[in-house]
Amino acid sequence: MARVIAHVPDLLFGSRVQGMLGAGGHEVALVGSEPAVREQISASDVLVVDLTADDVAGIALLEALKADDLVAATKTLAFYSHVDADVRKRAIDAGADLVVPRSRMAREGSALVDGLVG
Repeated sequence: MARVIAHVPDLLFGSRVQGMLGAGGHEVALVGSEPAVREQISASDVLVVDLTADDVAGIALLEALKADDLVAATKTLAFYSHVDADVRKRAIDAGADLVVPRSRMAREGSALVDGLVG
């Protein structure tokens, strides 16, 4: 079981992520802001970041956490829209451990988290 914080602003997809990961045996907390991520990251095994939200700068969040050395002990799983391949490269450059299309996150999220903490 992993302790997961998920920064997924889309409430519908966030609930789906929370339910899927919870069914996989993971403890999941949905957070809606960078300060909330910063507050909870030290007690988490995995950070899930939505890169598809227009109003949230997921890559900037990853860069800020890495610059402040807040993700050293926490694995990061980011997901993006499959039509925006440039976002994948930018997320990897920002330090994400695993970057997958949103559709794969929807299908395999729990297994992806297992693989990161396994």
